[in-house]
Amino acid sequence: MKKVLRLIFALFALMVTTSIVSAQDMGIITGKKKGTYYQFGLNLAELGKSRGIKLKVFDSAGSVENVFAVYKTPGTQLGIVQSDVLAFVAKVGSDPVLKRIAARIKMVFPLYNEEVHLLAHKEITDFDDLADKTVAIGEEGSGIYLTARVLFEVSDVKPREMLPVGPEEALALLKQGKIDAMFYVAGFPVKLFTEDVTAADGLALIPITNKSILEFYPSAQIPSNTYGWQDQAISTVTAKAVLISYDFRGGNCENVGKFGKILHENLEWLRVNGHPKWKSVDLNASLKGWEQYDCVKKVIQTTQRRAPEKPQAVNPVIDAIKKMFSE
Repeated sequence: MKKVLRLIFALFALMVTTSIVSAQDMGIITGKKKGTYYQFGLNLAELGKSRGIKLKVFDSAGSVENVFAVYKTPGTQLGIVQSDVLAFVAKVGSDPVLKRIAARIKMVFPLYNEEVHLLAHKEITDFDDLADKTVAIGEEGSGIYLTARVLFEVSDVKPREMLPVGPEEALALLKQGKIDAMFYVAGFPVKLFTEDVTAADGLALIPITNKSILEFYPSAQIPSNTYGWQDQAISTVTAKAVLISYDFRGGNCENVGKFGKILHENLEWLRVNGHPKWKSVDLNASLKGWEQYDCVKKVIQTTQRRAPEKPQAVNPVIDAIKKMFSE
């Protein structure tokens, strides 16, 4: 009986010790709840939970808001943004505070390509047809907004009106015939278009083949039947989603480094259990204009240098339990 009680006490001590050592509260700011950013956040939270990390997932209007959030919002050490957000802040943005913050935003890992979805009434057949049309470009500060602005700037196509509304409101306006087209920048399949668009709506994805745009953004394709109402492959362009942090020192640096290590070592789990876009993630891909967070880089490099046969340190509580059974 005494041995059983000692075993119960030892197991309780092990649970408490593990909880104290590994439990952490972190946060990640993503995007709209029907978008791919948010789904990626949920996948990372599930992965973190299995490793003793409580990762809270926050939705947001998008990339520009997320740059602010990782700097100023307590408990939000991670964010997901579009790769062109820094270029937008530097070239188009006018907020000096945002410019200073953006200068210290660091990449944790590159993630996946985000295809530009241009949804419109079927009489519009190409991006250039948006001249003198009313187009929803996402809420101001969102990744959709910044990419749409850059697309029009680069192409010199001038719409009649650029309406700064989010995807859900834009889709409702498009179905009602109050606007001509809308942008959504996200990795396919986009949940909003899967669940809330049907063939009966008379809408179509529109190709983006403007030569000036293709000189600025990489080309991409949305395969046929990505959505039930879309029977042809669509040529478009892409930005890349990036997992970011601020250039923190101290505890946040250490925590983000630990989480980066967990992600790096469990990418295959995410490919099997997470959003389909995890299958296209290359954590080692180079990304022009971005510098990897040193707090992540050093942890990854240390892991890669470590010999795989190196014995792990023995947990003293587990060792004590083993000794009890050997008595």
